[in-house]
Amino acid sequence: MPDKTPYLDTFARDNLPPRELWPEMDFSVLPELNYAESFNCAAELLDRFVAAGGGDRIVFRGPGGVWRYGKLLEQANRIANVLTGEFGLRPGNRVLLRGPNHPMLAACWFAVVKAGGICVSTMPLLRSRELSYIAEKAEIRLAVCDRRWAGELETARVRTPQLEQVAYFNCEEELKGRPSLEAMAAEMPDTFENVPTRADDVAMIAFTSGTTGQAKGTVHFHRDVMAACDCFPRSTLKAGPDDIFIGTPPLAFTFGLGGLLLFPIRAGASVVLLESATPESLLQAMADEKATVCFTAPTMFRAMTPLAGDYDLGALTKCVSAGETLPLSVYQGWEAATGVRIIDGLGTTELLHIFIAAAGDDIRPGATGKPIPGYQAQVVDTGGQALPPGTPGLLAVRGPTGCRYLDDAERQKQYVQHGWNLTGDLYVMDEDGYFWYQSRADDMIVSAGYNISGAEIEDVLLEHPSVKECGVVGVPDPERGQIVKAFVVLNDPSPDEAATAIELQDFVKQEIAPYKYPRAIAFLDALPRTETGKLQRFRLREMG
Repeated sequence: MPDKTPYLDTFARDNLPPRELWPEMDFSVLPELNYAESFNCAAELLDRFVAAGGGDRIVFRGPGGVWRYGKLLEQANRIANVLTGEFGLRPGNRVLLRGPNHPMLAACWFAVVKAGGICVSTMPLLRSRELSYIAEKAEIRLAVCDRRWAGELETARVRTPQLEQVAYFNCEEELKGRPSLEAMAAEMPDTFENVPTRADDVAMIAFTSGTTGQAKGTVHFHRDVMAACDCFPRSTLKAGPDDIFIGTPPLAFTFGLGGLLLFPIRAGASVVLLESATPESLLQAMADEKATVCFTAPTMFRAMTPLAGDYDLGALTKCVSAGETLPLSVYQGWEAATGVRIIDGLGTTELLHIFIAAAGDDIRPGATGKPIPGYQAQVVDTGGQALPPGTPGLLAVRGPTGCRYLDDAERQKQYVQHGWNLTGDLYVMDEDGYFWYQSRADDMIVSAGYNISGAEIEDVLLEHPSVKECGVVGVPDPERGQIVKAFVVLNDPSPDEAATAIELQDFVKQEIAPYKYPRAIAFLDALPRTETGKLQRFRLREMG
């Protein structure tokens, strides 16, 4: 099919994996997934709702102020005019987004997509080396950033000359010789002619860490965004226009992008955007705003449980947990404290959002759930053959969304096999079709909802002059599920291992996102290795 979109930049399309390596994706299984060949998902979500009379409804609440749908549309249009006019954004260009959960960041996401650009949202905690890698991998020349998060980005720009331009928002004055994005937007028209993208044009690239230590760019089309909005929220969450969403995951995390932006807007609902939250402040905001739907990780539900009785959570009806498996004790504790049953959702960045879950009376405590309408799942052996109920194996999934790695055919071959997405999780399916999590099949560390690559942390530690070699694994932790533990061999033994451990932890925090740092460090004389020199990570895990 010829490319009819007026793309001036075909980088993302050119760096998709070969078509024969894509998973099987079926849009015929649900009538709501029968999308037109050409549409812009930002316009489908936002413009269409306003045109239907929803402009006066509240979309954002919280510290960033009250925004109505009409204001969001106008601001997104103004920003799109700035990006295309002042910064030369053209269809297909990638745009790095950086900042906390804030209405302006949301408006920028819609502006980029309306202009035919490709959003590359980045976690606020990422450091300059991580931002540089993403900018280089996705060949990004333009960033849009909350000025409070300018430091690491400016350092990344020194490392990455191709990152030529930055538009800053939340500025009270000029920064780097330019007015704030808000000031420039105020001078622009509040209408914008949306780029007529196709359903299979790229709308976003979401980066996720893998076990190799290098972040992977997962490519998602306009129809993928809509499919995520029309599967889990419609069939399982069953959100409506009177719902008020709240939660903690960053918009840069696909769990947060869906739960705290796309899903509420698809339902015509509103969302409380919090830049950061403690258990107490999240509970207070839930009570103050009368939130009905909460998206967060098991770690936060666990921390909120003993405090919940001190707050009025009478409006809360639905809770969604994702990012890591939901322990049965957390589920039971939260239900006892609030009367609300947590929906345990399994999703991956590769598939964009949740594909296995259960809600209400369909919840089986301790199980993740069943494939939601639109998706299929099975447990397979290493050869891709389906295993009978009760037998542990690899989780394989397929549906209307699927894995497409940016410029990484080798990794694509590992994640997609026989037309199925292999998530890297070990599961058991019972006789009733419920899926029960067993463990990770690879070396990914899942801590407090974050996927952390041990290899990435090893690379950083090895840059420290005192470190001779190291190995990093996840070890069990009652609060975070797992924590990162580093086993380190020093060039010279340290007389004060406790001080050296703190020094190494601080070093890692300076180089990469702080949530990745090793919370425990053990010093060894040598690492356990095979006869061929391979590190025996299972031995490190046994050491705990």
